[in-house]
Amino acid sequence: MPLTRVQVVDSHTEGEPTRVVISGAPDLAREAGGQRPSVAAQAAVMRTRFDWFRAAVCNEPRGSDALVGALIVPPSLPNAVCGVIFFNNVGLLNACGHGTIGLAATLRHLRRINTGTHVVETPVGPVSVDLDPHGGISIENVPSFRHASGVDVSFDCLGTPHRVRGDVAWGGNWFFLAEGHGQDLSLDNLDQLRACCLAIRAAIDRAGIRGDPSFGRGEIDHIELFGPPSRADCDSRNYVLCPGGAYDRSPCGTGTSAKMACLFADGKLREGQDWRQESIIASRFVGSVRRRGDHLIPTIRGGAWITSESTLVLDDADPFVHGIR
Repeated sequence: MPLTRVQVVDSHTEGEPTRVVISGAPDLAREAGGQRPSVAAQAAVMRTRFDWFRAAVCNEPRGSDALVGALIVPPSLPNAVCGVIFFNNVGLLNACGHGTIGLAATLRHLRRINTGTHVVETPVGPVSVDLDPHGGISIENVPSFRHASGVDVSFDCLGTPHRVRGDVAWGGNWFFLAEGHGQDLSLDNLDQLRACCLAIRAAIDRAGIRGDPSFGRGEIDHIELFGPPSRADCDSRNYVLCPGGAYDRSPCGTGTSAKMACLFADGKLREGQDWRQESIIASRFVGSVRRRGDHLIPTIRGGAWITSESTLVLDDADPFVHGIR
């Protein structure tokens, strides 16, 4: 029976796993046509024609709900070291902050990049990656902004009516961000947090609340709750519900970008001031923002560690060759 072998390198960024596909994927650039198709064009081809590959890499039995895949593709930008398409257990992601840090760690592990600044092309624009001589990694994300503030959402969670007020913001993905939610942000409360955030996301969808459709099609698919930190070296703790129903083990790079955009809009964060974001598992990102013309550019710093190198085997005789969906 035909076998397809897919080479991958796994890592985690502050606890959140990333699986970088090195080889064995469909040739999206060829399928997209043209001399140098954009990463966005290649992502559109993957979404419509090769979703089976996403599912095979990320879903059980080879993956898990928490796993984020990162497919290296040819860039269209002449200054980019590569393009990347991120995906998870249910579909493609517009961008991924922790995944970009994990990608940088993987490229360094493979000796494809060295200390210095490098550009990576994502479907929503270029992201700069900086590797310092001591192993630290920071990313300069796509421009981020608050789209709406003081958005009221009414929802039922486990049979109890709730109401929460929050912001809608873009950080490479669309987020609804809220404090004052009445939830305990702890690992002991994961089931309640997941149920609450799923109910918020469903209520947002029913109410027709969306972001700007020119950015990632406008769907608000991430919910981010904030509360007091447990670490003395952090400013806030968060719980982030990802599109496929898993929670982000890291503080979420695109979510931290969105949070800082809201803080900046409220005058609570200055240019160059550090924002120290703790995750639900007590890992940490350190972020800051700067102005570039009319845009607000976030920078996120965090650590990533290689966990495995392996070859996935896709066997056509396997009833779950394309994953358990």
